Amino acid sequence: MLKDFSRRFIHPVQRSIRSKLIITMVLLAVLPIIAITALAAENSRTSMESEVIDTNLSNMKWTGIYLGEQFSQLNNLIYTIQVNPALSEYLGDQEEDNLSSRLAEQRKIFEILNSVYYSAGNHVVGISLYVHETGTLFTINSMQNDVQTLSAPPVVYNDLARQHKDFIIDTSSDDPEKFRLIRSINRFENQERLGAISLEIRWSAFNQTLELLGGMDKQGVLIVGSDGKTMYTPLVESVLSGEAAEHLAALSPGPGYFRTSQAYVFYSTVDPIGLRLVKVIPKRDIDQSAINTMTYGLLVGAVSAALSVLLAVIVAWRTARPIVKLAKSMRGIDLIDERKELPARSGRTDEIGLLENNLHDMAVRIRSHIQNEYKINLEKRTAELKALQSQINPHFLQNTLQLIGGMIYARKPEESYEIIRSLSEMFRYIVREPDHLASLQAELNHLQHYMHIQQKRFSGRLHYTLEVEGEVLQSELPKLSLQPIVENAFAHGLEFRQEDWKLEVSIKRSGAGVLIRIRDNGAGMNPERLSKLRSKLAAGTDGHWASGKSIGLINVAARIRMYFGPMYGISISSEQGKGTDVCIRIPWESGGWQIDDQSAFGG
Repeated sequence: MLKDFSRRFIHPVQRSIRSKLIITMVLLAVLPIIAITALAAENSRTSMESEVIDTNLSNMKWTGIYLGEQFSQLNNLIYTIQVNPALSEYLGDQEEDNLSSRLAEQRKIFEILNSVYYSAGNHVVGISLYVHETGTLFTINSMQNDVQTLSAPPVVYNDLARQHKDFIIDTSSDDPEKFRLIRSINRFENQERLGAISLEIRWSAFNQTLELLGGMDKQGVLIVGSDGKTMYTPLVESVLSGEAAEHLAALSPGPGYFRTSQAYVFYSTVDPIGLRLVKVIPKRDIDQSAINTMTYGLLVGAVSAALSVLLAVIVAWRTARPIVKLAKSMRGIDLIDERKELPARSGRTDEIGLLENNLHDMAVRIRSHIQNEYKINLEKRTAELKALQSQINPHFLQNTLQLIGGMIYARKPEESYEIIRSLSEMFRYIVREPDHLASLQAELNHLQHYMHIQQKRFSGRLHYTLEVEGEVLQSELPKLSLQPIVENAFAHGLEFRQEDWKLEVSIKRSGAGVLIRIRDNGAGMNPERLSKLRSKLAAGTDGHWASGKSIGLINVAARIRMYFGPMYGISISSEQGKGTDVCIRIPWESGGWQIDDQSAFGG
């Protein structure tokens, strides 16, 4: 995946100065815009953050004071009951057994409670008074106005004693919209707990005060206990995270703020009851201003970037155009074919013009030098090939003449004539003009005459087969490519084998080319000799043009590469004692099966 991306996008840019110049200018135009936009957004966010912090710290301080005053007023209601002489008389006369007196005192207690209840307002929904010595509980609310004798103290009374507090706020009611403010009744002389007074109050009594903080519909406003536990929030969905609750519980009293991972938390202590007023502002609300600034900045930046890109492309294109033109001119120079004109001079007088003039003059001199060297080498190699073609292996010629001499006396004249005709056709093919390619059909016909003679020489011992698959005979290859390789198989492989000889030639299509395989069961080669031969074959046209006094394997490989390129040539594999396998690969051209005298290619 990464390699494909690099091939498609990175490499083309690396090879193009125009692309590099365009990208550089675009980055120079766009990056400052992005940096300025980001800086403006951060400045806006910082400014908004500072303003929000200062405003909310001030609001929290004053709202906490107002809330404390409201709780003080509720406390004063309790004090009104506590300091009433009738309550003192009732608590001091608990040992008297006069029933009528007790009833009269209870009526006075109800009168006190009723007076406070109806004067407290709609937010106080109930008042309770508990006397510990007699277990008496007075209760007044909209649905109840009675007195009860309890067998055990109320739970909240025990909570006062257990926590060693004079007052607590109880939110254990089933109705989350209400709470109870409970204060103990203590004897003045020794602070002995005589009972407790409880006011049942609606939390909504504080909503008007909490609205002073602003944003209650979007941001969380809460009243929490000293342990960080939420006691009241105007919005049900406002929740204090566990991280914030733990932090609050560890803080000392007083106003302040802290940050969590998701929000800013402002707090203030509500005196005299020790509760905390909390406001939670999500970070996204503060960041919204920065987002708006960034949105407008990105819009302006996008327009500016688009104009910058357009300007950068135009400037880069015009600046790089002469360089690209010069590069294309260099790519299009043909230093060998003099029929192709060299790039014309543009007439520029700057540095590009100087490069163009020098390139043109250099190309003229290099072309002249290459053409001279090419002509000399071509004439030399053509002369070498003609000299080799004019020869035939003297051992093969001698053995063939002896074969003909023997057949004149022992065989029919027709058989002798076939050998003479094959030898004559070989000479005729060899002495033809060598400068052009030959068809695979012509090469196989030449190989046919050679194998016809060899089969007569080694009749009964040589087993030769030829297989051709597909229409491949019109494909071309350098002249005298097949017969020299087969001749090498006899000279360096089969002649050293005592058993029967096998020689197989197979030709078939292979992708966009033709694969010719010549395989023998001769002596083969050891690994060291095979490695050296493969190195020479890999040298291609840089190897020796001729090898000894005959057209050798390296010569054939070099000519195939010279004509068709490095994709084609010869490969070889061999195993000592088992034979050699030579593969020739050439380009493919369509054609039919038209080999002459097919009867000569028998098994």
